[in-house]
Amino acid sequence: MEGNLGAISVPLWVVAIASALQTLILIGVLIGALRMYRGVSEKLADVQARQIDPLRGQVERILVDVQAIASRLNTQTERVDHAISGTMERVDETAERVKHSVRGRVAQATGVVMGLRAVIMSLLGNGSRTETSAEATGRV
Repeated sequence: MEGNLGAISVPLWVVAIASALQTLILIGVLIGALRMYRGVSEKLADVQARQIDPLRGQVERILVDVQAIASRLNTQTERVDHAISGTMERVDETAERVKHSVRGRVAQATGVVMGLRAVIMSLLGNGSRTETSAEATGRV
């Protein structure tokens, strides 16, 4: 049995040494990965401190300015809308007044013209009395 054990022990030693080497290699890879991770983390922190943080501050200031401008624009828009609404109401009122005023004056002028025409027609005697009264009322 000893001869048999000796034949088996050599490959076992080879497997044990190979496993130990693999373990050492994995530990080395792990240490290298940890160092790379730390280096990348330091680089990211450096980039953030030098470039991203100043940009963030500028963006925040721009956003504050944009919000202030939007607020002023909203206020001005409301004022303009109110002014336009008031102006339109006044224009409508004025148009109604002008319309009634013009209608009244046109009606008066029409009455005066028709009266003058009736007077002229009666003075000239160009038509019968029924025709003159029909023309005066606008039935012709």
